[in-house]
Amino acid sequence: MGPMLAVALLVPVAWLLGTFPTAVLVAKSRGHDVMQEGSGNPGASNVARLAGWKWGFVVLLVDFAKGAIASGAGLAVDGRVAAFVLGTAAVIGHTFPLYRKGGKGVATAGGALTVLYPYIALALAVVWFVVARVLKKASLGSLLIAVLFPILVAVTGHALWEDIVVSALAVLIVARHAGNIKRLWRRSEIDLDSGRN
Repeated sequence: MGPMLAVALLVPVAWLLGTFPTAVLVAKSRGHDVMQEGSGNPGASNVARLAGWKWGFVVLLVDFAKGAIASGAGLAVDGRVAAFVLGTAAVIGHTFPLYRKGGKGVATAGGALTVLYPYIALALAVVWFVVARVLKKASLGSLLIAVLFPILVAVTGHALWEDIVVSALAVLIVARHAGNIKRLWRRSEIDLDSGRN
């Protein structure tokens, strides 16, 4: 089996991996319905609000791993192009699963891109943490790193096609935060430690 065929066969596997409902299952194990409580968003920050930071961190790690595993598999099979293909498939699976509302893609995209750009990802993780902790706005931190990631990829001399793909992922993440952007603009976005995202 050639590498291109292997990648093609792995695309639906990566998508299915991305659809794994981490937040739903973790919240349910703690007696919460993450789709109905808090922000209604199946993500780490909402689980943290409902069940505590430890469980939110579990969701963050698993969702991050979904992207990292998909991207890492692609890198091993057929290099950076395959890593982007499978990593993107996992992100799309996370944001657009069948039969339920998807997440916003930040952790899964972060996992996929960390495999490809570990130093940029580490620097932006620090940025997210500082913004989220100081301003208490997880969405603002996520939007900031989504904007900064393609800029940093471009200025660090990577191929143009890579920056285009990273930019497309950033646009997807920003679009998934449309409601948050409206609330930030109106100054009605609720703090990270409240019950709404």
